[in-house]
Amino acid sequence: MTDDFIFGPLPLWAELVTALLVVVGAAFAAIGSFGLVRLPTFFRRIHAPTLGATVGVWSMMLATITYFSVQGNSLFLHAVLIAVFVALTAPVTTIFLMRAALFRTRGGPGPEAHVTGAGPASPPRGR
Repeated sequence: MTDDFIFGPLPLWAELVTALLVVVGAAFAAIGSFGLVRLPTFFRRIHAPTLGATVGVWSMMLATITYFSVQGNSLFLHAVLIAVFVALTAPVTTIFLMRAALFRTRGGPGPEAHVTGAGPASPPRGR
């Protein structure tokens, strides 16, 4: 099994592509982190880490595919699973956080209103 791997440096083009993709991924992750800290409101703050994480993970995934495909002389697609899971979970999590913040900002009914049918917006029930 060890016969399939190159023991030594990668070709220069593969090293450059891998290094460039890793730097781009790290830069987007850092920009997303800085946006989380620096932006003034929650609604502005939530977009930076979501977009930064998504683009950062995709760049790291492409770097991993490039490195291990050249290293093993075959196409390495295992890293695609990680990017797919991040692409599926990051937007869903962002939507849930935004909806919770929107309900909290508006003063709308909480989760108990969906269960009982009563909330702050409904009139009190008579006895």
